[in-house]
Amino acid sequence: MTRLFHVSDLHFGREDAAAVARFAEIVRAERPDAVICTGDLTMRARSHEFAAATEWLKSLGVPVTVEPGNHDLPYFNPVQRLLDPYKRYARVAAAIDRPIDLPGVAIVPLKTTARIQPRRLSWGRVSRTGLIRALALLAEKPKGVLALVTCHHPLVNTGFEGHGDTLGGESALALLAAAGADAVLSGHVHDAFDVARDVGERTVRLIGAGTLSERTRTTAASFNEMRVKKGRLEVTAREVR
Repeated sequence: MTRLFHVSDLHFGREDAAAVARFAEIVRAERPDAVICTGDLTMRARSHEFAAATEWLKSLGVPVTVEPGNHDLPYFNPVQRLLDPYKRYARVAAAIDRPIDLPGVAIVPLKTTARIQPRRLSWGRVSRTGLIRALALLAEKPKGVLALVTCHHPLVNTGFEGHGDTLGGESALALLAAAGADAVLSGHVHDAFDVARDVGERTVRLIGAGTLSERTRTTAASFNEMRVKKGRLEVTAREVR
């Protein structure tokens, strides 16, 4: 069995200190095979927020993989946002993100953040290059391996309010499903969800993690525990107390 913890929206700078401390204690005590973080490591993409997120992720002591969120791109420096928006985030990824080899599981990253777009910058967008890369990784997946696509924004709306649809999300989900994706893990909305969606001839699970920040909505500070055994995926949303 492979056991994963899926966490999202840490928002260092507005993190819930008790929640992040408790999550770290749980990781050290239970030793999952890996931690998947689906974005928004920081609140305002400041250097000290990234530094705090990096040290915390390192302290977990297990393999970690991360995706960027909209809060991880510069908010107050439009020049950097346009020319080099992932500079600070890339330092975190270089420090802690490593390829993770898990029995029976393939993790497929998909970037949904946008440096610029003609609508709210916080909303998601699937880029053509990012989608091509994800589809190529799915094509390399051995038969029988469960494929988890990881991104920040939910590709399609699962009932949440106050967030725009991810541009290109519907078509991306159709292509990912056809290529063999079994689930899409995301964050962004700060509420946990687990919805099965029929896409063409396949069913894909859309799984969202809550937040470990002060910015909770209807879900308390939480993370997802995921267990993969014999090609089956079990997900439990666990509150951090």
